[in-house]
Amino acid sequence: MSESATTRLNVFKTYKLYVGGKFPRSESGRVYEVQDSKGKWLANAPLSSRKDARDAVVAARKAFGGWAGATAYNRGQVLYRVAEMLEGRRDQFVREVAEAEGLSKSKAAVVVDAAIDRWVWYAGWTDKIAQVVGGANPVAGPYFNLSTPEPTGVVTVVAPQDSSFLGLVSVIAPVIATGNTAVVIASEKSPLPALSLGEVLATSDLPGGVVNILSGKASEMGPHLAAHQDVNAIDLTGATEGDLARDLEIAAADNLKRVLRPRTEDFAESPGTDRMTAFLETKTVWHPTGSLGASGSAY
Repeated sequence: MSESATTRLNVFKTYKLYVGGKFPRSESGRVYEVQDSKGKWLANAPLSSRKDARDAVVAARKAFGGWAGATAYNRGQVLYRVAEMLEGRRDQFVREVAEAEGLSKSKAAVVVDAAIDRWVWYAGWTDKIAQVVGGANPVAGPYFNLSTPEPTGVVTVVAPQDSSFLGLVSVIAPVIATGNTAVVIASEKSPLPALSLGEVLATSDLPGGVVNILSGKASEMGPHLAAHQDVNAIDLTGATEGDLARDLEIAAADNLKRVLRPRTEDFAESPGTDRMTAFLETKTVWHPTGSLGASGSAY
């Protein structure tokens, strides 16, 4: 066999953004080099612009009504489907996480398995969280008083910088499990697992625009998203650079966004329900009771 027959060119993957269920390149045409933990070049990732961020908010807002209006049971089905798709591409994510975080393949496999399990965990919560944080309230009068949780709206998520996949899943899944839509700024130094997650979301049953994934600099896109009047909340988990979290929180105050401040977290631990309740509003409805028949009994 000749040398030309056995030698092939490397076919490198072209990573793209995930916005509105599609895979655009950055409108600016910019890219930046992504390296592994040892400085080896892995790929070029899109360097998202302010325009990309605005487009992602438009897509998230457009998708919000349908996603928030879906039954909680249906959202759980969709999240479980995402977990199924992740399981089918497990080997790819093990490789990408190992390269991104400098882990051995066996340790990366543990991280990926935990991330898939995390999706399943949140899928199970979609139709149960209302029973935990909602309910009937006792009232001294002839009224029903019912409190039910509702999604906040469009949530900007600054993903963790160091936990490129498990941390990413841990901040995205609770946002969409409760009916919100998300604009995600992926880890700047390790964006590839996040961009590959976009491919999984596109081939699951998740409607386009429910999750939008941008790669690039949180310090560049963050201020515009924090000040955006059509963003309802912001998760600052990955805003660890300098005074970025403080600056974004100040910008978010302009339209009274909900803000989840960064904190020290071990994403391998059980997450609890606080990330779901952070982006829920409580609606309380009063309704008068009525009499039933001449006996005067009431319901």
